[in-house]
Amino acid sequence: MSSTKYIDKDVHTESISIAVRNSVGKLVMECVIETKASTIVQFINGLRGDLRVPFEEGTWATWLYDLLKPHVTEVLVCNTRKNASGNGSKSDRIDARKLSEQLYMNTIKSVYHGEHGLRTLKELARSYLTISKDLTRVMNRLKALYRSWGIPCGGKEVYAPRHRAEWLAKITEAGVRRRAEHYYQQLDFLRPLRQEARRDLLLEAKKHKPWKLLRLIPGIGPIRAAIVIAVMQTPHRFRTKRHLWTYSGLALETHDSAQYRVAEGQLQRSKKPTTVRGLNKDHNHDLKEPMLPACESPEPPYALPDNRRKPLGQEPPIGPCIATLEWTIIRLAVSETDGRRHDSEMGTTGARKQSLRPISWAECREKKIGIEPKGSTFFLTFPLIGLF
Repeated sequence: MSSTKYIDKDVHTESISIAVRNSVGKLVMECVIETKASTIVQFINGLRGDLRVPFEEGTWATWLYDLLKPHVTEVLVCNTRKNASGNGSKSDRIDARKLSEQLYMNTIKSVYHGEHGLRTLKELARSYLTISKDLTRVMNRLKALYRSWGIPCGGKEVYAPRHRAEWLAKITEAGVRRRAEHYYQQLDFLRPLRQEARRDLLLEAKKHKPWKLLRLIPGIGPIRAAIVIAVMQTPHRFRTKRHLWTYSGLALETHDSAQYRVAEGQLQRSKKPTTVRGLNKDHNHDLKEPMLPACESPEPPYALPDNRRKPLGQEPPIGPCIATLEWTIIRLAVSETDGRRHDSEMGTTGARKQSLRPISWAECREKKIGIEPKGSTFFLTFPLIGLF
């Protein structure tokens, strides 16, 4: 009999409900322990065999993952949206039992945790994005306040300090004017804080080799390159490129029904076209945003005939976004494998350092790009337009 044990943890601020199943799925132990590092490690060390521990994604997930990883065989952080317990009674004990059963049945959808070398960059990117969203929220509230009193406030003049007294004088109500002054105080505090967060993010991003490579892509600047590295971390976490499309919000949702019909006694596939319902909603918004500038580039990747600038008020075309995303994967893969650029037209492996000037997509299409891992005889050469 296998010695594998499935240990589920339903984590809360002060306590953790635990359910343990053996290799045949039988519930062998249930207990409640304190949410404390020493107590958790002591409980894990008291068990024998191959230990597999799942718990739900949340505020405790990163801390628990780092704490348990050295002591168990496998740690799984599950997606609560795709691993819902369903209807019926709910309690800590029931949730722990159901999650341990899902782990035994191998039906858990996990969330990626890893790449400790990027922890600092990831936290700085989160800080920058959070402060930027707070700043945008305050600016929107300020304009909404003026519009609610019938005061036109187009443009950016309403935020300028030198015009502040003039704008406040347009508000006749004392309470509303005081509220606008509070918003201006928030604005004055967040602006320098955002600049400080931006400087810290760029200083940390320059330490990573992929940052320089990603900046070669048209439409991706220093901030977007840093955010892509912090959010994606590594392209190898995705099994196929389509998983990355879904994670980035660039996957198409299609609806189809009545796919087959009977014609002359034979079952045939219906010719009714599949209905496209738009892009997937469940995605990482911070990773999707850097891909959209490709639609505004005058020379988008692959230069497909329909990849024109998006008309005003319409959604951007999906082709340039996916092209930029796939080109990003190439850049990250080259940097992670310590690859070197290969120019098949010259017939030599480019051991020289890459130029950091932005290269045009026309040049990329004319040349063939290859990846040659160091210390390996494997070599791959492909035309850029035919890679994906």
